[in-house]
Amino acid sequence: MKAAVYLGKDQLEVRDMPDPVAEGGDIVVKVHACAVCGSDIRIFHHGNPRVHPPQIIGHESSGEVVAVGKDVTKFRVGDRVAIGADVPCGECEFCEAGIGNNCQINYALGYQFPGSFAQYVLLNKLTVDLGPVHRIDSSMSYDEAALAEPLACVLNATELADIRLGDTVVIIGAGPIGLMIMPVAKMLGAIKVIVVQRSEKRLEMARKLGADVVIASSKEDAIARVKEETSGLGADVIFTANSSPETHRDAMLMAKNRGRISLFGGLPAGSKIELETNIIHYKELMMMGAHGAMPRHHRKAIELIAARRPDIRPYISESFALSDIRKAFELTESHQTMRVIVNPWQTGE
Repeated sequence: MKAAVYLGKDQLEVRDMPDPVAEGGDIVVKVHACAVCGSDIRIFHHGNPRVHPPQIIGHESSGEVVAVGKDVTKFRVGDRVAIGADVPCGECEFCEAGIGNNCQINYALGYQFPGSFAQYVLLNKLTVDLGPVHRIDSSMSYDEAALAEPLACVLNATELADIRLGDTVVIIGAGPIGLMIMPVAKMLGAIKVIVVQRSEKRLEMARKLGADVVIASSKEDAIARVKEETSGLGADVIFTANSSPETHRDAMLMAKNRGRISLFGGLPAGSKIELETNIIHYKELMMMGAHGAMPRHHRKAIELIAARRPDIRPYISESFALSDIRKAFELTESHQTMRVIVNPWQTGE
């Protein structure tokens, strides 16, 4: 099979690899779509301690089951499936508590386990039994199904942030996953969603997808504008859906007393910022992280996509053949598009 293999920092090569073979409790999926995530870009440029080259990366995917091991009863050849990222170990304290995304081993497809920037992906017994692998029906395209993984991450984050009826929500960062927060926040009861972003093109997308207020932080004081939009009190919930550490401080200044701040976007390793913690103290702010998702979030994301709540299609921009994966990465890094999809069986230029 053809696969995009991560060989080290800034090294990604499409090469021939052995076709995977399903044994015991494994299944093999023919990959029809794998979306490019910001974390794939970070792995490509900076590496990751859980990714040991050579490794196939990619973790937002979907496809068709083409082989099952002799012990598999959960799936059959021909099943259409969506595949997420985080795989619980099933044995630790966190996994037993149902919060496998906090597992200390932190298994994930495209990290310790082979990913889906390939024509086929092997899902091992642990992934088949406990991981985010769920059937999809014929009404859902493979491209749409691949976005169940980022939507699952949004469901985890919005659940932790406890969005309530009547809340004003700020999203700092108008990338595809940041903008996925917007319809979910409204479904949960937010009456005003404010999107903050430097790029005018991304703000245009935010407007089209239903943002109530957009703020170009390159042109105006975003903190002052949020205060203006909230009668001087600040927002109830703020998501930092970007890779800029400075927005963590900005979020504290934008927040209403007793506001909830979700540090949603991953940052480059070693990122630090000075925080005036008295702000947290006197405003009684609640700051939380949000990392990945649990299999139940992935299943729920599939159900929401199937119901067009949200309609996930506008969140997909372009698709590329596997041979053009570097172009897919470059377009993702340009911050001018929504989610970019790699279709491993598509013919390249």
